[in-house]
Amino acid sequence: MTENKADIGLIGLAVMGQNLVLNMADHGFTVAVFNRTVSKVDEFLQDGAKGFDRVLGTHSLEEFVASLKRPRKIMLMVKAGKVVDDFITTLLPYLEKGDIIIDGGNSHFPDSNRRTKELEELGILFIGTGVSGGEEGARRGPSIMPGGNKAAWAHVQPIFQGIAAKTDTGEACCDWVGNDGAGHYVKMVHNGIEYGDMQLITEAYSILKNGLGIDHEGMHSIFDTWNKGPLDSYLIEITRDIMGVKDKDGAPLVEKILDTAGQKGTGKWTGISAMELGMPVTLIGEAVFSRCLSALKDERVRASKILTSQSLGLNDKPEITSDSSKAPSEHPLIGDLEQALLASKIISYAQGFMLMSEAAKEYRWDLNYGGIALMWRGGCIIRSVFLEKIKDAYENNPGLENLMLDPYFAGILQKASAAWRRVAVFAINKGIPVPAISAALGFFDGYRSEQLPANLLQAQRDYFGAHTYERVDKPRGQFFHTNWTGTGGNVSSSTYTV
Repeated sequence: MTENKADIGLIGLAVMGQNLVLNMADHGFTVAVFNRTVSKVDEFLQDGAKGFDRVLGTHSLEEFVASLKRPRKIMLMVKAGKVVDDFITTLLPYLEKGDIIIDGGNSHFPDSNRRTKELEELGILFIGTGVSGGEEGARRGPSIMPGGNKAAWAHVQPIFQGIAAKTDTGEACCDWVGNDGAGHYVKMVHNGIEYGDMQLITEAYSILKNGLGIDHEGMHSIFDTWNKGPLDSYLIEITRDIMGVKDKDGAPLVEKILDTAGQKGTGKWTGISAMELGMPVTLIGEAVFSRCLSALKDERVRASKILTSQSLGLNDKPEITSDSSKAPSEHPLIGDLEQALLASKIISYAQGFMLMSEAAKEYRWDLNYGGIALMWRGGCIIRSVFLEKIKDAYENNPGLENLMLDPYFAGILQKASAAWRRVAVFAINKGIPVPAISAALGFFDGYRSEQLPANLLQAQRDYFGAHTYERVDKPRGQFFHTNWTGTGGNVSSSTYTV
């Protein structure tokens, strides 16, 4: 095939790649496809893409590139890391200046920073784009977060915004994010918030099941009710559905699944970036560590035989039993738990936006936070009804210092505070681990504290390491050292923050 008739080409026919191709074809775009295992091209044409005239199969990179309109637009849906670099290297001999390479995988943003610059020197435009929504989103409309070389945006905008999810008012959940690795950075933070959301929901499930003793039919009903209120979101929706699925023996399927969670790295990257930028993204960090703790299954089983609830003096008996006077849905803690989950979720998003704001300063990106909330409003895994409120918050006040200070969200946090604390205390007294809910509450209390005990911490640092300190009765930026022992002298260490 030598005709230049495909609007875009896609390499990598795994689940996401195949569904994006069909989505593009549905929207009137002609797509050339190629796969490293070439037999998958024919399998796709004969199966998933059967009857799709706008999908063109190719069997070599030379044929693939030759089938594309200029400037050529090539989207890579392959494993992040070396595989992306290898494909770029292999493609380059077939490309011309002005052609566009798009990395749609979950790449680490420093790689996208590097690729943008390296390819620009060769005259090739690069886009690193986050794509969220899983298999269903790729097929019916994902959230798409492109960044990289801005000159490429006009060429791919009609395709990306055409296939992206749409809000209720018809706005595409896709817009240009920023230069270099900005798109993949925003997708990374999206995934970090996703880690936090999922952990919060699992903690709510654990409280309902182990703390209150509610069965799966009851939990199905509770999550269904929550999904009709301010917690309305994709993750609450699928949790409701999961609670209703039974195994072949009639038992809840979720209880047959081993309690060890996997992860692919984006949550970890979010935590590392937070540490590097000095941002207290505590909830996402706890969500990542909770997955790590779940992986210690055998060790946890052994510990459970030694560090028993009885030996610790805990009353871990569920609150609702067969002789309870109230129906499960009437227990007051269920309403408290809804409030605690909502408040903690707000903290997760607030921390994510704090991190993006600091990254924008560090990497000189011009991020549109209202626009990012809009991109997450549909198609992606963390889509939820209150993302519209986040968009409104940043549109009403582009200089908003923190999401928690927006009147709408501040009001929710103030209203939920008492319930949030009751839930945390209940879980602690029952010995039910709630690291994410607790971290969210701890951060909230720390953020709203005019004074923290860091003055003592700084005194300790000065005592053992002469690291100096600032004084409340002196201007900021003046540093002092005390000879605490009378034997240390007056020499102090340099003052710096890593």
